Amino acid sequence: MNKLHIVLLFFFGILASCNDNSSQKDQALQPDPISEASKTLPKKPSFEQSQEFKDYWYAGKAEITSYKLEQARYGEIREGSAVLVFVTEDFLPKQQVKADRYDKANTPVLKLNATKNFVTGIYPYSIMQSTFYPVSNNKHALKVSCSVQEWCGHVYTQLNNRDQFNIASHSYFESDADENFILNKTILENELWTQLRLDPKSLPIGDFEVIPSMEFIRLKHVKLKAYKAQAVLTKNSYTLNYPDLERTLVLNFNAQFPYEILSWEETFNDGYGDNSKALTTTATKLETITSAYWNKKAIADEKLRETLQLNQ
Repeated sequence: MNKLHIVLLFFFGILASCNDNSSQKDQALQPDPISEASKTLPKKPSFEQSQEFKDYWYAGKAEITSYKLEQARYGEIREGSAVLVFVTEDFLPKQQVKADRYDKANTPVLKLNATKNFVTGIYPYSIMQSTFYPVSNNKHALKVSCSVQEWCGHVYTQLNNRDQFNIASHSYFESDADENFILNKTILENELWTQLRLDPKSLPIGDFEVIPSMEFIRLKHVKLKAYKAQAVLTKNSYTLNYPDLERTLVLNFNAQFPYEILSWEETFNDGYGDNSKALTTTATKLETITSAYWNKKAIADEKLRETLQLNQ
């Protein structure tokens, strides 16, 4: 072997080594896939914002939809109302709060504030869940929180997406007392509602693990962790079944953009002891408006609640 051959071999060896390192770095920079809980789930294509998407979601307004609610609680069905508020916002990835002003370092999110109001006997329930989901649709929700208020007291849970899922939980119940713990990242039921609004075809299907909605965790006093689930997607519905929890959630939606949620059903064993039985919570769409509601503070603006049929 002459000197030229030696030099060429040395050069190509260095080049191959550099290419290997570059590949490793590229892999390290890839975002966590939403379906990381199951390697069998198909990878989603990169989400592309169409002009139609931009015109609808970046118009400086929120989408507000009211629903007639029939809520299972304590072994009976209670009438009430539910509201889904979807709006795009700038999110601070480090502080994990809504940004006060635009910055290119912010993360655009589609936020969902989901509320429920119903009465059990003499006392009322008020529930709110907030989900901050990246518009890029290639990562888990950056933050999820849930609060439940009723006359016995109130509880609050918050999940922050950092190196792992950081959970802070507060409650007046002894069995649910203040906790701080960490969970491995997996699919969140709360994020599926916002993922659906971006692209229903991106929803995970098949068998995988899911952390149930924080509302369900709180109302049923079950452990906050991932549970085995099975999901089926059709043209206009998404069904999520939890065998171990004996619970099924069905989201019915418009198959055309902007994929509004028309109704949902949640079946589970409700009540305690001898009064426990399978009941189904249902929510059926009443009205949808788009509004910069944060500027609608005058008494005259209360007519918008009449439009949403929330004053009945």
